[in-house]
Amino acid sequence: MPAMTTSMPDTDTLSAMLSRHAPREGVWPTALPRLWIIRLDAPGGELAHAVQPASLCVIAQGAKEVLLGDERYVYDATRFMVFTTDLPVSARVTEATPAQPYLCLRLDFDAEEVAELVARSGPPKAPVAPREGGEGDDPGRGLFVSAVTSEMLDASARLMRLLDHPEDQAALAAMAMRELVYRVLRSDQGERLAQVARADSQTQRVHRAIRWLKAHYAQPLRIESLAKEAHMSASSLHHHFRALTSMSPLQYQKQLRLQEARRLLIAEGLEVARAGHAVGYESPSQFSREYSRLYGAPPSRDAAKRRDTPAARFTA
Repeated sequence: MPAMTTSMPDTDTLSAMLSRHAPREGVWPTALPRLWIIRLDAPGGELAHAVQPASLCVIAQGAKEVLLGDERYVYDATRFMVFTTDLPVSARVTEATPAQPYLCLRLDFDAEEVAELVARSGPPKAPVAPREGGEGDDPGRGLFVSAVTSEMLDASARLMRLLDHPEDQAALAAMAMRELVYRVLRSDQGERLAQVARADSQTQRVHRAIRWLKAHYAQPLRIESLAKEAHMSASSLHHHFRALTSMSPLQYQKQLRLQEARRLLIAEGLEVARAGHAVGYESPSQFSREYSRLYGAPPSRDAAKRRDTPAARFTA
């Protein structure tokens, strides 16, 4: 019997499909809900800031680094990345050329689908440490990097092929998405995604607090009220929230506010004071100070620069 090999599966087919459906730089929605294609033709010069949704990211070509606080994660065609909850991160593409652009498939998770798969498939493997592609891993973090398998690439390719066959999407798309999520759950870090789906887990309770923050980021934050929303004590919320996101609830809220303010300045052309007030800042000077600290320039100067730059360059 021939010996089994451990060589990485070929990604050329997946790259070709992604490139065909993303002919230019950008974040491309597809005919399949929750499925996106990201393309960049050159490395990013500065960090992009965004709230990354709970999702799976599979790179077919190129490489990217993601920063969560002080932690650095790197992934490429040999490693996929999973966000188990919505996280404010900074990121940049590190490998891309016009001839070989950065090409990434992103599938946003559906919480009910994940919960159903966890219930049907049984407990995933216990997380393996240390994780690949990162530094200073905490097994409670809301993101991880793990080795791509041939099964995952095959599932990704099957999902992409449905974009060329609209007549098959109604019957097969949900099945293809479920298979891709299943491959994540059966990976060596799949338990970390499964924790979010368990109604009695601390991770799921923190996830509830995150959903509340995203819906009410402009309101004053009272930790006791947020803890009640999550069915946790204030001290337990602080501990588990930081374990999952690497930041406190207040820091998370600040990221949400500043990123929405940036969108209002760039996309809607709001003046600085109005943008700050819209996201919950009562003091214009505090808004300008915290904005400059995160983005490296005052709001008006940063917004003017961004309006002249393709939006894809600032996609985390």
